[in-house]
Amino acid sequence: MLAAPVQAQATRTWVSGVGDDVNPCSRTAPCKTFAGAISKTAAGGEINCLDPGGFGAVTITKSLTISCPYTEGGALAGGNGIVVNALPTDVVVIRGLDIFGVNPPTHGIRFIAGAALHVQDCTIKRFNAVNSNGISFAPGGASELYVSNTFISENGNGTTGAGIQIQPTGAGSAKVVLNRVLVNNNIVGIRADGLAGTGGINVSIANSETSGNAFHGIVALSAGPTVQVMVDGTTSSHNADQGIRATNNANAIIRLSNSNVTGNGIGTLASVGGQVLSYGNNRIDGNTDDGSIPPVIPQQ
Repeated sequence: MLAAPVQAQATRTWVSGVGDDVNPCSRTAPCKTFAGAISKTAAGGEINCLDPGGFGAVTITKSLTISCPYTEGGALAGGNGIVVNALPTDVVVIRGLDIFGVNPPTHGIRFIAGAALHVQDCTIKRFNAVNSNGISFAPGGASELYVSNTFISENGNGTTGAGIQIQPTGAGSAKVVLNRVLVNNNIVGIRADGLAGTGGINVSIANSETSGNAFHGIVALSAGPTVQVMVDGTTSSHNADQGIRATNNANAIIRLSNSNVTGNGIGTLASVGGQVLSYGNNRIDGNTDDGSIPPVIPQQ
C-alpha cells in the first residue's frame, strides 16, 4: 500500500484577487482568501497580499503574521473579521489591512486566546451591530495587545459597543499599549472593562485621539480587580457624554498627562469610587461641563 503524500506548509504564502484556494499559495500560484492560505502556512509564518483584493474573514489558531502594507488587503466580514484563538504562547501580527463590517457584523478583530496580538497600520470600521466592537480583546489568560497607526470608526450600535473594548474573562488579564490610534465616531471610544474578569487590566494610551463618540471617549470600569489607564499626549474631544470616565470601584483609575479634554458633554467624571488623576499639565477646557478638577499627583 502507498501512503498519500503530505503537503508541506510554507513559511510564506501569498493571496491574490485572481488567486484560487486550490493553489499551493506560492507567489506564482497564490490563493484567493486568507482562510485558504492559513492552512498552507506554517506556524510562525506569514501571509502576504500579492495584489489588491478582498480576502475574507479568517480564524487564526497559531503564531502568524498577515501583512499587506503595500497594497489593498481587504476583509469584508459579516460576523467577525479576524478571530484569534491561539495557544498561550502564540503571537499574532495583523498589518496593513482594511477590515470592514457588512450585515450582520460582529467584531472587526476578536481576540480570545494567545500570548499577544499586534495590530499595525490598519483601518477597522462599520462593525455597527449591537455589542459590536472594532477590536474586542477578551482573553481568558494573560495576554497583551499592541495597536499602532490604526484608524477605528463607526463601531457599536445604540448604547453598546466600542472602538476598542478590553474585557478579560475569568482569570484573564490584559496589558495593552495604544500608540498613534484614532478612535472616532463609535458608540464608546476605548473601554477598559474589568467587570467580567479577576486578572486586572493595564492600559497605556499615547499620541492618540478618541473623538466624536456617542458616549465616552475613554472609560475604565472595575468590579474589584485593578484597571489602570495611563493617558499621555492624547486628545479626547467632542464625545457626547464624558471625555474621560472612571467608575464602579476605587480600583478603576485613569491618569492624565499632557492631554487635551475639550468639546465633550462632561470633561472628566469620577463616579462610584472611580478615580481620574492628573499630573497637572493637561488642558481640560471648553467642555459643556468641565467636570471636577482631577486631583493632581506629583511628577518625578
